Amino acid sequence: MSQVTELIPHRPPFLFIDEIVSRTPDSLTARRIWRAEEDFYKGHYPGAPITPGVLLCESVFQAGALLLADKFAGQGTPDGVPLLAKVERVRFRSPVYPGDTTTIDVKITARAGGFYMMSGNIKNGEKRVLNVDFSVAWKTPEGLG
Repeated sequence: MSQVTELIPHRPPFLFIDEIVSRTPDSLTARRIWRAEEDFYKGHYPGAPITPGVLLCESVFQAGALLLADKFAGQGTPDGVPLLAKVERVRFRSPVYPGDTTTIDVKITARAGGFYMMSGNIKNGEKRVLNVDFSVAWKTPEGLG
């Protein structure tokens, strides 16, 4: 996990990437094990818990932040943090349960100004879990600068 926490500011309990599996200049693959003891499972369909879709999306967004941080490494990471700017075309295909291991893939599809347009997906084994398109910008949020 140290390679993850060295690149992005997210920390437990709001870190949804366990490790980087592979990377290229414009894509990254990460992995996440969804642990049964995580607090959100206590209230999200108690007795039949499933992983909240917003947290699955967040894992994709964090993988996108990792991709950009890794891309900037060696070039001097810009000031600020990766901020989600836009989310489009989210499609949930199958649920993720406690104990599942997911693979998260993200890629840069375009760049305009300081914004990076990206697409991502999650798989649970060979089963597609979700697809999402999103944009990320590096900004200094008020209170951090």
